[in-house]
Amino acid sequence: MHRTRTALIAGASGLVGSHLLRMLLQSDRYSQVISVGRRELAIIHPKLDQQIVDFDHLKKSAPELAAEDVFFCLGTTIKKAGTKEAFYKVDHTYVTQLAEITLRRNASQFLVVSSMGADAGSRVFYNRVKGEMERDVRALGFQSLHIFRPALLLGERDEHRTGEEIGARIMKPLSKIMFGPLRRYRPIQAETVANAMLRVAAQDLKTDKVYLSDEIERLGH
Repeated sequence: MHRTRTALIAGASGLVGSHLLRMLLQSDRYSQVISVGRRELAIIHPKLDQQIVDFDHLKKSAPELAAEDVFFCLGTTIKKAGTKEAFYKVDHTYVTQLAEITLRRNASQFLVVSSMGADAGSRVFYNRVKGEMERDVRALGFQSLHIFRPALLLGERDEHRTGEEIGARIMKPLSKIMFGPLRRYRPIQAETVANAMLRVAAQDLKTDKVYLSDEIERLGH
C-alpha cells in the first residue's frame, strides 16, 4: 500500500481543473487536496483544503502551499485578460511563481496544462508565452515535470469563449477524418486531459516530458 500524498491544484474552477479536482478527491492516492484560487469553491469535502490567495502576492501564502504533486490548470485568454500584459501574468508569471514556491516546499511533481503550438521562439504571442512558461518552469529543476499540450478543449464552461465555441463547431466534424499525424490536432475533451494528468502523476516518473494531444487522448481513456 503506497503512502497517501497531498495534491495541490490551481485552476480548480476551470474546464480541466473542475474535472481534475473531482478525480483528486476521489483518488485513494491523496489524503489531502489543496485548492488554490481567488474565490471559494462551492464544494465541501473532508479532503479539501481551500486556500484563497492573491496570485499577485502568492509568496505570502507560501507556508500553506506544501504538496508532493502540483497540478496547474489555471489559464485565460487575451480577450478575457484585457491586455497582453495581463495575459502574460496569468499564463506565465503565476505558473512560474507557484512552481518555484512549491518546489521550495519539496514538491516532487509539477503537472501543467500548456497548449498545442507552445514555442518560446514563436512569432504568435499566445504560443510564445506558453513556450516561455514551459522553458522557465523547466529551468527550476523539478524531479518530475509533465507538460500537457492539448488541442482545442471541449466541455461545458461557466464562461462563454466565442472563438473556442466556433472552433469546436468546425473541428468536431473534421476530427472524424483526422488520422495519422493529424490526430494530435483533434479537439479533446477536458475530462480526458484531467484523467491523463491523474494517471501520469500516479506513475511517479522521474522525467521531464511533453505530452501532445494524441498521447493525452490515449492516456486519458
